[in-house]
Amino acid sequence: QVQLVESGGGLVQAGGSLRLSCAASGSIFSINAMGWYRQAPGKQRELVATIGSSANINYADSVKGRFTISRDYAKNTVYLQMNSLKPEDTAVYYCNAAYTPYSGSPSFRVWGQGTQVTVSA
Repeated sequence: QVQLVESGGGLVQAGGSLRLSCAASGSIFSINAMGWYRQAPGKQRELVATIGSSANINYADSVKGRFTISRDYAKNTVYLQMNSLKPEDTAVYYCNAAYTPYSGSPSFRVWGQGTQVTVSA
């Protein structure tokens, strides 16, 4: 069983910053990609940023230049530094990880419980 525990959400004014953290724990042999997704009310969940095992990074166009994803491989933790926040960034942010529980196993995906980010105008 693998769990992702997120923290760092909250309420911030437009132009402000927040830092999200997500720690993975449980039966983990290796983690390939970790990332952040978000879902605003009435909208589909969308990718925000991902970081792979080789530190290859992908950002949604809407957050490029404002958000930075990073990862502590030793701690199985991923971070999302969010700067210059806009009201349209308001959403529930979900952490995601693709992992293998033992050597040679297929890869599985797990989601965190989500953390609310609210940006006021």
